[in-house]
Amino acid sequence: MELLRQFIDLFLHLDQHLSQIISDYGTWTYVILFMIIFVETGVVVMPFLPGDSLLFAAGAFAATGVLNVWILMTLLFIAAFLGDTLNYLIGDYFGPKVFKRDYRFLKREYLLKTQAFYEKHGGKTIIFARFIPIIRTFAPFVAGVGTMKYSKFLSYNIIGGFIWVVGFVMAGFVFGNIPVVKKNFTLVIFGIILISILPPIIELVKQKMGSKKQ
Repeated sequence: MELLRQFIDLFLHLDQHLSQIISDYGTWTYVILFMIIFVETGVVVMPFLPGDSLLFAAGAFAATGVLNVWILMTLLFIAAFLGDTLNYLIGDYFGPKVFKRDYRFLKREYLLKTQAFYEKHGGKTIIFARFIPIIRTFAPFVAGVGTMKYSKFLSYNIIGGFIWVVGFVMAGFVFGNIPVVKKNFTLVIFGIILISILPPIIELVKQKMGSKKQ
C-alpha cells in the first residue's frame, strides 16, 4: 500500500517532484528524464511510469529557463525512439508464444487489447498508441511479435515519437506557466492523465455494450 501511495503521489505532484530532481541533480536531470521515458516506452513490464504528464511538466520547467527546451526535446525524442525500438526487438525475440498465457509481469489481456487496437487502426497504431498509457508500452512489443515488419515500424516509430514528445513538451512550454495552469498544476496533470486513458475506456464500454446486445 505504501508503494501505491508513493506512486499516486508521484503523478499528482509531478511538478514538485520534478522541481526537487532539478534542484538536486541539475544537468543530470536530462539523464533521469531520458531514462524514465526510455523505460516507460521500452520495457514492456513498466507501462505505468509517467509519460504524457512528465513531458508536459518538463516543458513547463523548460519555459522557466532551468532546462533547455531544445536539448530536452532532442534527448526525449531519442529516448522514445530507442524505447519503442527495444520493445519491438523484445517482442520479435519472444514471438507469438507470449499470447498463449499470462506471465508474472505480462498480462495476456493487455496484449490482446493491443492486438485488437492494431486490427482496427493498422500500422498507425504505433502513432496513436503514443498518446494512450499502457497501449503505448505494449504496441511496439506486439508489433515485434509479428504484426509488422521493422522497415514499416521504423517510420511510424519516428513520426509517433516526434509528435508525442514535441507536442507535449511544447504544450508545457507554452501553457505550463500561465498563472491559472501553474496554480492548478495538479489538476492539469490529472486532466492529461484522464484524457489519455479516455479512449481505451470508451472502447471498453463499446465492447461491453456490444456483448450485451449479442
